Amino acid sequence: MRRKRGGKKMTDSEYYRTIAKTILGQLGGNRFIAMTGARQFVALDSPGLQFDLPARFAKEGINRIRVVLDPSDTYTVTAFQLCRRSFECPELGCQSGVYCDMLEGVFSELTGLNTRL
Repeated sequence: MRRKRGGKKMTDSEYYRTIAKTILGQLGGNRFIAMTGARQFVALDSPGLQFDLPARFAKEGINRIRVVLDPSDTYTVTAFQLCRRSFECPELGCQSGVYCDMLEGVFSELTGLNTRL
């Protein structure tokens, strides 16, 4: 249990959802979703967010991104190519030590997709 504003306690799942919503907001929120076609957002068990991109849309076939909050208050952004036939998911790129204001740039660098006009 974690403390919430007003003295109410927050469960771990509420805490992880809050972290995931914050990460999505730092990526650009609804503008990010519209520009990239991202979908299937999942709050991870470790504080973070995972989502899918449309097939054959990003460079190198990247179709899954995972953003994890590290104890140092930075993020680790990992790009995967999920093969839906064999369910293999090789890692295609990873950057750690990413600050919140660098998230959009790192995403664009890994995927080749712009997050704003």
